[in-house]
Amino acid sequence: MNSFSEKLIGNVDKVIVGKDKQIELLLVSLLVGGHVLLEDVPGTGKTKTAKALAQSLDCDFKRVQFTIDLLPSDLTGINFFDRESNSFVFRKGPIFTNILLADEINRATARTQSSLLECMEEKQVTVDGDTRKLDLPFLVIATQNPLESQGTFPLPEAQLDRFLMMLKMDYPTHEESIEIMKRFATEDPLDTLAPVTTREELQSMQNQVRNVFVSDLLYDYAAKIVEATRESSDTSIGASPRALLAYVSAAKALAFVRGRNNCIPDDFKELAVPVLAHRLLIRSHASISGDGKFMSKSDVAASIINKILNSVPCPTEDFSR
Repeated sequence: MNSFSEKLIGNVDKVIVGKDKQIELLLVSLLVGGHVLLEDVPGTGKTKTAKALAQSLDCDFKRVQFTIDLLPSDLTGINFFDRESNSFVFRKGPIFTNILLADEINRATARTQSSLLECMEEKQVTVDGDTRKLDLPFLVIATQNPLESQGTFPLPEAQLDRFLMMLKMDYPTHEESIEIMKRFATEDPLDTLAPVTTREELQSMQNQVRNVFVSDLLYDYAAKIVEATRESSDTSIGASPRALLAYVSAAKALAFVRGRNNCIPDDFKELAVPVLAHRLLIRSHASISGDGKFMSKSDVAASIINKILNSVPCPTEDFSR
C-alpha cells in the first residue's frame, strides 16, 4: 500500500473499527471520481465513515436526509428574488460540496433522485438554464436500507449505473464490537479527527491513477467479464459500456492504492462484485436458490458475477510494462 493510502485509511481507522476493506474501496472511488452506494441496515457506521473520510481529506461535507417530500431544488438550489438588489440571486443547495451523504436515498421520489444524475455524471448542476460546475473532488455516498420497503422508491437502472460501486458495511465481529465500545466510551473520536492530506494532493493522486498500466490481455479479460453479464441466462440486462469503463478505472485505482503501477487479474476479480453486481437486471427465476428459497437481489447478483468469474479464463502472463 502506498503512503497516501496508508495515511488516509489509518486516519479513518481511528473512528471506524474493522472496515479497512470498505474504506479502501471508498478511496478507490474517490481517486477515479466515482460514487458509492452503501446498502446496509441502520447503525452500521455509514454516516460516520463518510464524515471521517471528509475530515481526513480536509474536504467540505454535507448530509441530506432523503424523504418523500424532498424536492430537486432542495438539493440543487434555487433562484430567488432579492428585493435589495431587485434581481434574481442563486442560492446554492447542499449538492455544492465535496462529499455529499445522500442518506436513505430510496426514500425520495424518482423526480428528486433524478436531480442527482447530472451532478454525478458531469460534475455540474443546471438550474433555470444556467449551468454551474461543482468543486472537485466531488463524491456522492448514498445509503439505503435493503430490508425496509414501505415508503421507499427503488433506484432506477439509470441511477444505479451512475454509482461506481455498491458496498455493504456488515455487522462487526465480537472483538470489533468490544473495541467499538471502548473507543466511544468517553468521547467520539470523530470530534478530534484531523486532516492528513489536502485536496491538491488528492488531485495529484488522481492524475497518477490515470497513468497506471493495463495490459492488452487485461483489457480483453475485463471486456469478456462484462460481456458475459449480458449473455448470462440469469440476466435480462447486463453491465453497460459505462460499467466497463468504470471497472477498468477502479482496477487502476486499486493497483495504485496498493502501491503498484500496473494492474493484475486479482484487481479485476476483487472489484467485479462491487462494481458490476448492482448494475444487473436479474430474471425472476435467478432469485430462487437450489433449495427453493428466495435470495436477496444483491446476493443473487453477487452469485451471478462469481459464476462468471469462474467461467472466464484468467490470463497468467506478466502484466507489467
